[in-house]
Amino acid sequence: MSRLSRDQIAARVARDIPAGAYVNLGIGLPTLVANHIPASREVILHTENGMLGFGPAPAKGDEDFDLINAGKQPVTELPGCAYFHHADSFAMMRGGHLDVCVLGAFQVSRHGDLANWHTGGPDAIPAVGGAMDLAIGAKDVYIMMDLLTKDGQSKLVQTCSYPLTGMRCVSRVYTDMAVFDLDNGDITVIDMFGDTTPNALRDLVKLPLEFK
Repeated sequence: MSRLSRDQIAARVARDIPAGAYVNLGIGLPTLVANHIPASREVILHTENGMLGFGPAPAKGDEDFDLINAGKQPVTELPGCAYFHHADSFAMMRGGHLDVCVLGAFQVSRHGDLANWHTGGPDAIPAVGGAMDLAIGAKDVYIMMDLLTKDGQSKLVQTCSYPLTGMRCVSRVYTDMAVFDLDNGDITVIDMFGDTTPNALRDLVKLPLEFK
């Protein structure tokens, strides 16, 4: 079954971010979204370490490691970029001033519960960062992830088995096979990729799905 690459998922997320939106890109996979926002569309990107208005990753060899996002990856500075204390950055997150945040996930429940900081395993290293603040503070929470685990289990589940980051906070899930809208337990597939079919998705996810 054909699937999107991670850069292709990031491009699909970027397509849905409206002009003028204030957006946080979580650590890891979501940082790729910055590379796919058209230069003609103004989107104000925010990072927890106190930067507002950063741009895509720099070209190889042009990195400035004093100019980094919360995941310590080099970024570029756009005109009008602002810097501020990280406490003010978290106040912005918790105060409802972000239109969208894009996060990765280990699991998302059909009701929009998010588990993305700890698998609960004895050898796992918890890494919550600002995810809890973003999950409760952003107006919309988008998740970007592979639909299946390495052993073929769906990450979109009835109930999360991992420790929760936030409850009923996720509005949309972007995966390598489809895009899902979540609404109070209802799951609507709004896009499918490659040779993915409705029946194949139903078999993989094992949850009731509607198709737009």
